Amino acid sequence: MALHHLCPVEKIRLASVSSPAARTTALVKADGFEAVQLVLRAGESVSSHSVPGHALVHCLEGLVLLNTNEQVQLAAGEWLYLDRDQEHSVSAIEDSSLLVTILFD
Repeated sequence: MALHHLCPVEKIRLASVSSPAARTTALVKADGFEAVQLVLRAGESVSSHSVPGHALVHCLEGLVLLNTNEQVQLAAGEWLYLDRDQEHSVSAIEDSSLLVTILFD
């Protein structure tokens, strides 16, 4: 079964980490970008990887540690940018929700 991705002008409510049903969800996959809501529970992590586009990471809830060539804590309401192909990993310090948008050239 194929994943459902949002269509233009289709809206959804992003899940809150306070909901036990909250999970990582692919939102949009288009020619120029992808968007994902990444949900991590405290202690969970995403191992080191890179993506072939510019990544915009907005912490919606919680607190995570993002590891690149340095460690950066990202708290609710904070946003950062990763360059194309930049190696990184993410570890949740608290139950967390991130909106990740990847822009392709």
